[in-house]
Amino acid sequence: MTMQGREHREQLETSRRKMQARRRLKNRIALTLSLLTMAFGLFWLILILFTTVSKGVGGLSLDLFTQSTPPPNVDGGGLANAFMGSGLLIFWSTLVGTPLGIMAGIYLAEYGRKSLLATFIRFINDILLSAPSIVVGLFVYTIVVAQMHRFSGLAGVVALALLQIPIVIRTTENMLKLVPENLREAAYALGTPKWKMIASITVKASVSGIITGVLLAIARIAGETAPLLFTALSNQFWSTDMMQPIANLPVTIYKFAMSPFPQWQSLAWAGVLIITLCVLLLNILARIIFSRSKY
Repeated sequence: MTMQGREHREQLETSRRKMQARRRLKNRIALTLSLLTMAFGLFWLILILFTTVSKGVGGLSLDLFTQSTPPPNVDGGGLANAFMGSGLLIFWSTLVGTPLGIMAGIYLAEYGRKSLLATFIRFINDILLSAPSIVVGLFVYTIVVAQMHRFSGLAGVVALALLQIPIVIRTTENMLKLVPENLREAAYALGTPKWKMIASITVKASVSGIITGVLLAIARIAGETAPLLFTALSNQFWSTDMMQPIANLPVTIYKFAMSPFPQWQSLAWAGVLIITLCVLLLNILARIIFSRSKY
């Protein structure tokens, strides 16, 4: 090898080493920034959870689950009516929103993948996914509460269902798209009608993912306060009448936390702890179900 060839090879080797050194430096900087960002986020998450647990444990008692909300500045009482109201609102909104979301997701994934209508539906769904919940609450207030001239549990159900439907639609569509096309083609080759193929193959194969989406949607609406302030409002008494204002946990927590009464504040922290644990359990359950999914 000539002297010039050797020098050229050494220059290339030096350049390669410098490039690798720059890449390692950039990688270390990016990794360090990522770890610092993660640590920053985890710090506040742990602090929030620690504050919630430390302040909420003191308010836990049997009365919390058996007695209704107390009058101001009165010892005792609980959140039984708020738990019942929130359970009713979540149950009815899930009963309304889940079938609509699943059917819309099936249409987008199986019937209208590239149609103009499907594109429009996806666009509207993306808007609803990113819309602030208070906007949904104001919308339902205009079309339901203002027309009925009263707050009601029914209006709260409509507001929560509107928040839940986009999540179920997106999850259902994505899960159905994960099903391999050869399963559909095999069903068509055997002469299976499309509706039966969807019900017996694609939906059945995606049921774990769809259930996961429903659970995440329930977790999403469980702690919503803003839409309920404009729709269901609240009720100090035990009531299951969906045509009247109904007690619910998020609004009760908001009202009690803003009050100057220590007993109400203690109940608010206990309610925050309960709703946090419920949302945590729903997310854990959703991950367990999704981990057992085939697709």
